[in-house]
Amino acid sequence: MRSLAATLRAGRGLAHKADLQSVLPHLNPGRVRNGDDCAAIPDGDGHLLFAIEGFVEDFVTADPYFAGYCGVMVNASDVCAMGGRPIAVVDAVWSCGHDRAAPLLRGLSDAAAIYGIPVVGGHTNLRASSGQLAVAILGRASALLTSFDAMPGDVLVAAIDLRGTFRPGTPYWDASTGRAPAELRAALEILPLLAEAGFCRAAKDISMAGLAGTALMLAEASGIGIALDMERIPLPPGTDLAAWLSAFPSYGFLLSVRPAHVARVCDAFAAVGVAAAGIGTCNDTRRVTLNTVDGSEVFWDLCTEDFMNVTVHESTVQDA
Repeated sequence: MRSLAATLRAGRGLAHKADLQSVLPHLNPGRVRNGDDCAAIPDGDGHLLFAIEGFVEDFVTADPYFAGYCGVMVNASDVCAMGGRPIAVVDAVWSCGHDRAAPLLRGLSDAAAIYGIPVVGGHTNLRASSGQLAVAILGRASALLTSFDAMPGDVLVAAIDLRGTFRPGTPYWDASTGRAPAELRAALEILPLLAEAGFCRAAKDISMAGLAGTALMLAEASGIGIALDMERIPLPPGTDLAAWLSAFPSYGFLLSVRPAHVARVCDAFAAVGVAAAGIGTCNDTRRVTLNTVDGSEVFWDLCTEDFMNVTVHESTVQDA
């Protein structure tokens, strides 16, 4: 049987993130810190947050409504992961005719209404040969969370909404559609409140790279190692651990928290019904390890192998 680390390393979501290693050197090398969930642009006493999500073609084709819905939901999570609040989104839609575009646009519109994030413009091409979707978002943070400020000695907290189900035949955990808008908005508001209270310094949205891959991205950006405790990860009943570690959870965040603040952080998420627990510790090894009662396995050794090869240069855009 293949090891857990090998199973996770073979995941499609992780491969998509690793592809960025060949792209990042072309993106303003040496001037912008790449690796955060959003670009952070100094703006008065805070930062404007700017991000974009593009969706793989087979997802848009197989589940266009949820793809459109995710256009808002995923971007909102990226903004909140940096301690911000969303302002507005714009979209770019390609489709072979209006009928095929309709469910995608309906998902986008529904999510915009549910999360209270207006769609203020975009681009539409209904004469394309296939369906594609990209959505960009603008937000603002008064207190910034980054991917670069996790430190040895921090506790890694996972906050995941377990009240959902997998979309059929996919690794996409849907903890959003059908839920009360006030409930979903309150859960997103926890991140900026924690940032403003000073209870957290670093965070990341759990992306398509899954929980383990997102922990790896946080470790690489911060130049640290992380020891993950498999038994402490919030897990929906009856869900396979390997599948969960590589899933996209809709609402899921990893936060680097000083030990003195862990209880307050977990209580804040519990107050809105989100499962939260300390699932690991940050260290100076630059290795991400998977730890169980039976032993420890190295998931990724950043001392010998880069993942996205994110830059750690001072930025002329982001000054956090």
